[in-house]
Amino acid sequence: MLIKRPDDIKPSEITDEQIYLQRRRFLKTSAHTTLTALAGIQLAGVWPNEATAALQLSNITDSPLSTDEKKTDFKDVISYNNFYEFSTDKEAPARLAKNFKTSPWTVSVEGEINKPAQYQLEDFVKPHQLEERVYRFRCVEAWSMVIPWVGIPLRDVIKRFEPTSKAKYVEFTTLYDPEQMPGQRRRVLDWPYVEGLRMDEAMHPLTILAVGLYGQVLPNQNGAPLRLVVPWKYGFKSIKSIVKIRFTETQPQTTWALAGPGEYGFYANVNPQVDHPRWSQSRERRIGEFFKRDTLMLNGYAEQVASLYQGLDPKTLY
Repeated sequence: MLIKRPDDIKPSEITDEQIYLQRRRFLKTSAHTTLTALAGIQLAGVWPNEATAALQLSNITDSPLSTDEKKTDFKDVISYNNFYEFSTDKEAPARLAKNFKTSPWTVSVEGEINKPAQYQLEDFVKPHQLEERVYRFRCVEAWSMVIPWVGIPLRDVIKRFEPTSKAKYVEFTTLYDPEQMPGQRRRVLDWPYVEGLRMDEAMHPLTILAVGLYGQVLPNQNGAPLRLVVPWKYGFKSIKSIVKIRFTETQPQTTWALAGPGEYGFYANVNPQVDHPRWSQSRERRIGEFFKRDTLMLNGYAEQVASLYQGLDPKTLY
């Protein structure tokens, strides 16, 4: 179905001065409440169960793929989120997701593979496998962050499922649970949320499954307990709270590409030379900064991933 966006949602204006000031007031009143709620997260087999250590992850390896740019403030990262399953208001998920149940968590893996099964979260992630990846994170509404994600390369997980020669794409699906996710009670999008990658994109070393950030368990509002991070693509490709992974021979029908095919394509590669139909993508505002900066081709990862798209028209890769 086509997206139904309320009149008061103007993505091109989300980082103006008034919203920035509102976000700072919001942080002063709610950061303590948010962190207190996060302290109750417990995921057996991956993180400590004791409440005194529930947030911290351990034995994390630094990745050489990280950027050395200044990290976005932790409070901004956990309080300013696109997570429509909870709300279209970017400040609301931190409040509405605080009681979201993330344990136990099961992921169904199916399709063109030799080892389909229902996997528990701890089957995906072991403590000794965790890496910190400091990535630029660019949203289509022209705002960006630099986030130290904690996770594992997606390709390491994919290899365990033994994809067949027919597996050309990987499709991901978010949990559908309107009782826990109040945003799903509105037909803003056609739920559940679905995203996908070509197999070579999924197998690229930069693509990760994240379970944390800033050395801590992934907050609910940031996509707990398991989300995708594809740093050269716009943020809507990095699907949150994944419950199903399906390997397909044909290109998946993804949520935003169906909702607005003229605005949100399957690839969603960051390209400052291709404008969104309603605003320019050539500049962006890093959250926490006042002045805008130039948007980098492929979000600054062109050297690593441009070869994936040789021979394709860049304008079709939006």
